[in-house]
Amino acid sequence: MAKKFIDIMDTTFRDGFQSVFGARVLMNDFLPAVSAAKEAGINHFEFGGGARFQSLYFYLNEDAFTMMDKFREAAGQDANLQTLSRGVNTVTLDTGSRELIDMHAKLFAKHGTTTIRNFDALNDVKNLEYSAQRIKHHGLKHEVVVTMMDLPPNCVGAHDAEFYEKCLREILDSGIEFDSVCFKDASGTSSPEKVYQTIKMARRLLGDNVHLRLHTHETAGVSIACYLAALEAGADGIDLAASPVSGGTSQPDILTMLHAVKGKDYDLGGLEVDKILKYEDVLHDCLKDYFMPPEATQVSPLIPFSPMPGGALTANTQMMRDNNILDKFPAVIKAMREVVEKGGYGTSVTPVSQFYFQQAFNNVMFGPWKKIAEGYGKMVLGYFGKTPVTPSADIVELAAKQLNLEPTTAPAIDIADQDETKSIAYTKAILEKEGIEATEENIFIAAACKEKGIAYLKGEGKVMVRKNSDIIKPATKSGSNQFSVTVNGHNYNVEVADGFDNFTLKSITPAKESNQPKDEPKAVSSTGASNEITATMSAEVFKILVNIGDSVKAGQTVVILEAMKMEIPIEAGCDGEVEEILISQGQTVEDGQLLVKLK
Repeated sequence: MAKKFIDIMDTTFRDGFQSVFGARVLMNDFLPAVSAAKEAGINHFEFGGGARFQSLYFYLNEDAFTMMDKFREAAGQDANLQTLSRGVNTVTLDTGSRELIDMHAKLFAKHGTTTIRNFDALNDVKNLEYSAQRIKHHGLKHEVVVTMMDLPPNCVGAHDAEFYEKCLREILDSGIEFDSVCFKDASGTSSPEKVYQTIKMARRLLGDNVHLRLHTHETAGVSIACYLAALEAGADGIDLAASPVSGGTSQPDILTMLHAVKGKDYDLGGLEVDKILKYEDVLHDCLKDYFMPPEATQVSPLIPFSPMPGGALTANTQMMRDNNILDKFPAVIKAMREVVEKGGYGTSVTPVSQFYFQQAFNNVMFGPWKKIAEGYGKMVLGYFGKTPVTPSADIVELAAKQLNLEPTTAPAIDIADQDETKSIAYTKAILEKEGIEATEENIFIAAACKEKGIAYLKGEGKVMVRKNSDIIKPATKSGSNQFSVTVNGHNYNVEVADGFDNFTLKSITPAKESNQPKDEPKAVSSTGASNEITATMSAEVFKILVNIGDSVKAGQTVVILEAMKMEIPIEAGCDGEVEEILISQGQTVEDGQLLVKLK
């Protein structure tokens, strides 16, 4: 009897890169590995969408559409190239208008996509209906998704097999047209038994002719067991990655899964061990210069209690490294549990996972529930759709008060259509003002990436890739036996006894990392009654809202910082006149650094 053929999608170049490197891998560095994967017999790739759209403009100074075109050339015309879309959010963290949702499907079809995997983090089917229509209208295959995770202990009401059956029945009843169905667990927290019961249920409802697959991550340590459970329950496909971007926060390795099914009646994509070994050798060589975050290779026992997706985990830790606040990460993960419990049980997958993380981050940095993150607040208020269960009433009240918004039950897509800033005409006007050609690609880039998209289109983008040469920089000699060394973004003063080739280490002391002069005192807060306005955390200067000579009032926002994909307003602590502005737009500042001085 022939073995059952199992379709393998190689997630290396999208979810693998996102889960390990925070999506920051340059195109020309990895394209040789795409050709090697093709030679190894792989013809189904996840190659774009998700965070591998915005990240190219935010961190790589590259065009996602050009990358997709070149990937198609390397993979060949017969390859099934798949992207990830977030329903009404498409490839952004915010909801999109119908115009932008249609443009997303049109452009992704134009630039080499075969299939779009389409999900909603809240499992609100209304958020999938229009995007599904446009995906099919533009000739693409549509893979509809039910998103999965496990809830923290003692939480009930969603995310069990019965809940997923309800979600799938709603999809079927809605009339959404699809070519395949995927159950997607971005945090890898579902138990093997729940996976088995869920896939078994889906096979019963869908019949034998619908392609059914599971997507999970190794983050919680049970991915291989979950994939075996899915195959036993009747799944037709699973997602795997290649080393060094497999395991840990990513998908299981192709070779590991080939080993796991030895002796079983499954043929994993016709793949052969020796050919995959050659492919992985090429990929290792392509990525040998990239800094491998240690958290990307770990299995975390805390993730089932605070379900942080692998694809978001390293993206957040990379941003925390950029801002020199990585020491806060364990506390943020711990704080995430309460945020999930009170937030209505949306699945921890983008954008909801980012909302959870941002709120947990705020709870750690500013005090529990002192500052509601905009995305989290809008989610509990209903602006992203209906959460699986009703969020905590006290959090809804806090969000309404802090964001000055009323709760809503209106469809998210209708709210987006009423927002002028999400119209094509609005974005065209911005491009015209900036002297940028209003091609459909440029319109979508600007609409999806806002100021950073405009900066890219104006040739002002930044490359923020973390390679090993950037993590441990060459030592610079500052005295006869004294050196300044940068390790992982932190500066140290090192003193040695004799020379540099053969020395005895005398001392290592942390260097002052602030850009301020050493004799400049740091103010404690941006909001105290002081004429010195300081940064409340390490971040990048996003906007400066005042000029020298301007009069400001106490409580007025004078600077907006950006960190963790959030805008952080910095307010004046007293009335005064702007005497000095000590920062520039785009500059990275430290916690407590002097930004603006009043007189």
